[in-house]
Amino acid sequence: MSRGTKLILDLGASWGEGWSMEEEKSATTLTLLEPSAHRLVFQKEKRRGKAVTLVGPFSLSEDDAQKTLSSLKKSLACGGAYKEGWMEFQGDIAPKVRVNLERLGFAFKNSK
Repeated sequence: MSRGTKLILDLGASWGEGWSMEEEKSATTLTLLEPSAHRLVFQKEKRRGKAVTLVGPFSLSEDDAQKTLSSLKKSLACGGAYKEGWMEFQGDIAPKVRVNLERLGFAFKNSK
């Protein structure tokens, strides 16, 4: 192709027929809850042979969740991430996570 010529790719679909390349995103709204209104649960998984502790689901804003995660990682001396409303922590540390989250005012489904 030489410079200045346009490549025309018409495949038979017209943009005026309501067809588009963009995916329609479902409208999911996140209701933000205060810490005492949460009912959190634990899940344990193995990833690459290592134990991972999952706690959630959280209904927090992204900023609040990141701040909470950062303070928990510092107090627990472990790594972690926040993905899709769940906090992931490296290791099998559910009792320690529970104590720290209860100190911050969060509640769990099955309180012991």
